Amino acid sequence: MSALFGEGRIGGLTLANRIVVSPMCQYAAVDGIAQTWHLVHLGSMMMSGAGLVIVEATAVEEIGRGTPGDLGLWNDVQEAALTGLVGELRNLSSAKIGIQLGHAGRKASTRTIPERWRGEPLPPEEGAWTPVAPSAIAYDEGWPVPDALDESGIRRIIAGFADGARRALRAGFDLVEIHGAHGYLIHNFLSPIANRRTDRWGGSPENRARFAVEIVRAVRAVWPRELALGFRFNSTDWTPEGSTLDEAVALARLLEAGGLDYAVMSSGNIRPGIAIPPAAPGHQVPFARAIKEETGLAAMAVGMILHPLQAEEVIASGAADFVALARSMLDNPRWGLHAAAELGVDVAYPPPYLRARPNNWLGYAQAHPRARPPHSTLQLDRPRSVSSWDRPRGAPAGPEATREGAR
Repeated sequence: MSALFGEGRIGGLTLANRIVVSPMCQYAAVDGIAQTWHLVHLGSMMMSGAGLVIVEATAVEEIGRGTPGDLGLWNDVQEAALTGLVGELRNLSSAKIGIQLGHAGRKASTRTIPERWRGEPLPPEEGAWTPVAPSAIAYDEGWPVPDALDESGIRRIIAGFADGARRALRAGFDLVEIHGAHGYLIHNFLSPIANRRTDRWGGSPENRARFAVEIVRAVRAVWPRELALGFRFNSTDWTPEGSTLDEAVALARLLEAGGLDYAVMSSGNIRPGIAIPPAAPGHQVPFARAIKEETGLAAMAVGMILHPLQAEEVIASGAADFVALARSMLDNPRWGLHAAAELGVDVAYPPPYLRARPNNWLGYAQAHPRARPPHSTLQLDRPRSVSSWDRPRGAPAGPEATREGAR
């Protein structure tokens, strides 16, 4: 029995398996509004075999966008577009659908990925805006100095997260994830590198955590308990002057008390120039294990989870409850279906694709030599009674069938 393909629970939400498609910025929105590209991209992810697909980081206010191409959820037009998108995605598979809400903080107002060779910060002639942060400290040399938020600005953004969650609920999402990592606004508050405040929003770890705690409480107050609420944590800044894993665990306990259901454990990106260990397969899995051991939250592991056997080991070993994949899914949008065959699990395909199932396609074993799908009669592409049936009576329906003439 595969651990990866076992049913999983996050709060009141039940997922068909432990595979999650991570939020991945597409830089394809117009005025924060989802476009055809989002339907194509997310539609493909819905047919990946994952149990949960999470929509990219979506800004809760206009100046919270990282780039002009970021999704937004602060007005009715954006909400209507996402409502239509969710409705279309529901027609493609039974995977649950989540959305990540965020604010880019001092890393806002940048060019999109394809344009960054010309420099990351957006110049005035291309529509730059002034970012905000806990303190007026630029992300890097050559980046704009953000405006330090005052009390009313902090309250505005907390309310913006709650409003984004209300809109997400009306749009039909099953899950909200709050982005608290990667050098964005919540991470700015959490890290002493970016937060030099001396009021109740800065200084001690408890004060620096206050912004995150207030956001989670505000979102949980409007987000139903039967739906899932998560948080993407910064596990460490990778420097003694920054935030630490112990602080992340302490924050996780606070957020759990505030109604959080799960934690995604990422790390780094508070500023350039910090020596981070080279990325390697599963390099951030130990952070998920720490959360799983120290809290009651469901733990989601990220970080170069590439292969099915690797993902299976993460779940089977108890290191995490879920694995969240990003670039692996862009590389192979059928990752989950192929993983099932490699791990000997029989899963249903989208009906229009059933002829590519292992028991229906002559070439499957050659295209996927590591696969070992079970003998199966699930979703056969033709009944045994038809004259064109070309599988010998009693023939297996796994890889052996491809060698015996099945298709």
